[in-house]
Amino acid sequence: MRFVAISPAPRPRGALLRTNLVKMGDRHERHMLMTTLVDRPNSALIVIYLQNGVVANAFRREMVLEAVKSLVARGRTARVPVMWVRQCDEDLATGSEAWQIVSELSPVPAEVVIEKHYRDAFEGTHLEQVLSKLGVGNLIVTGAQTDMCIRSTLHGALVRGYDAILVTDAHTTDDIRDGAQTPLSRTRISTGAIKARPVGWAASSRAKRSI
Repeated sequence: MRFVAISPAPRPRGALLRTNLVKMGDRHERHMLMTTLVDRPNSALIVIYLQNGVVANAFRREMVLEAVKSLVARGRTARVPVMWVRQCDEDLATGSEAWQIVSELSPVPAEVVIEKHYRDAFEGTHLEQVLSKLGVGNLIVTGAQTDMCIRSTLHGALVRGYDAILVTDAHTTDDIRDGAQTPLSRTRISTGAIKARPVGWAASSRAKRSI
């Protein structure tokens, strides 16, 4: 599992992430968790928009869903909150088959499902209130669509002071290949593996043990 770490502002003496950000320069060999939120040291896994009507034609659908499934399992084992974000609109009517989260993944009763109406999962929802109550300042983001809901939610997180980690092989968007580049290949940033105590359970979907 590979990550892109996205941070809003420096945090003094934060936990160190050891990484090799191949396309972001050698100066980023050590990355710090940089949430600016006070007394919010915890992490949460956010699963966005993985609904039947959204990812039916997604790029590398099976690979991405398997990666997300592995992260969800590791998060539950590590008692990291897993939160699901589901879109409701005229194409994804509440209760319809298209609106349902894909069968490969399934929230458990104790997990929060956020119903959203805008691209940003924070806009018009109670996501911020839930994260605040749990003391979460660090987000691990997965799901769809990379160029819309993922991008908008990451921006929404950063302007609110969160530290965000985008898992590069656990997000996707529509596959519109015509023999050239795909949307995902244009948005991906190549990185090395990141290891950190707050997100060690998520360092690799193929790891045999926690880090």
